[in-house]
Amino acid sequence: MTGFEREPLSFAVGVDELPSKRRAVFSKAVVGLGPWHADTEDEQVLTRKHRRKVDDDSLRLIDDLTNRPLDPLFSDALLTQQKPHSAFSVWFTRVIVFIICVAVGCVGSVFVRQLNTDPRKQVRASLISELQQQNTALNKLTSEVTDLHSQVVKKSDSMPSTSEDPVLQKDEMANGALKVKGPGIVMTVADPIASAGKTGGVSPRDGNANHIRVVTDADLQDIVLQLWKAGAEAISINGYRIGVSTSVRTAGQTILIGVNQVASPYKIEAIGNPKDLADQMSSQSQPGLYRTLNAAGINPQVSKSYSLKLNAAEATNVTEAKRSK
Repeated sequence: MTGFEREPLSFAVGVDELPSKRRAVFSKAVVGLGPWHADTEDEQVLTRKHRRKVDDDSLRLIDDLTNRPLDPLFSDALLTQQKPHSAFSVWFTRVIVFIICVAVGCVGSVFVRQLNTDPRKQVRASLISELQQQNTALNKLTSEVTDLHSQVVKKSDSMPSTSEDPVLQKDEMANGALKVKGPGIVMTVADPIASAGKTGGVSPRDGNANHIRVVTDADLQDIVLQLWKAGAEAISINGYRIGVSTSVRTAGQTILIGVNQVASPYKIEAIGNPKDLADQMSSQSQPGLYRTLNAAGINPQVSKSYSLKLNAAEATNVTEAKRSK
């Protein structure tokens, strides 16, 4: 055999290149490692005489792949081979991993659900609930005040009096403090019917981008003003009397007469001379008002009545004003 055929599995390491730590054999699996050949110094010298010098990196790589195909780290891994785990430990590990996966999935689902929830919805729901409670309490107080005022008026009417003051009665009727009856007119104003082509079948007060014009508080204020100018002595909207302190305004998307909510159609009753009121509120006398309303599809209807009954307006407490001499 030539020197090339007797090449060792590894080359000798110089003194300067000796490793600081040596591989420790601590397992019986060392028998599974491949043999490592180590020549004596004489054999190594003899071998070097017949080996050619390898200065090229590529040749060194080819030499390593040919003579040392097994990586030393893989050989070390053979030392750490353990016995197969028992069935109990394997299943116990699987159960623990399954429980951890389920817990992580549940926590992740809760976290994603919280991220998808909109906190503004809860705030809006809380504000709506609070507003409804306040409106309910306000309506209850208003009803109590109206009942007390009716009781006061009833007691006052039942008290015996030797003489009646006609001036006081006229003032109270003009201010809306007493119930009145008499001839007059009834003017009906209603919102236009929402067509499917314009609003998609929704109410025009829903606040959507596609909506049509409806009767507003400004329209009712204008009609009430024209009725006062025409000589109306008492006016009510949907049964709520217009008094000295009664306002016609909008709260959100709802029209309020004082503190009472009203909705379309709006029935405006006015006591006065039926002919004068009907002429003053006709389309010939109010062309601008009718033109604006008709353009939006709102068609006011005016009819005469010779028997109207209007309730008293809500009373207000006078705390700052004093009688002047």
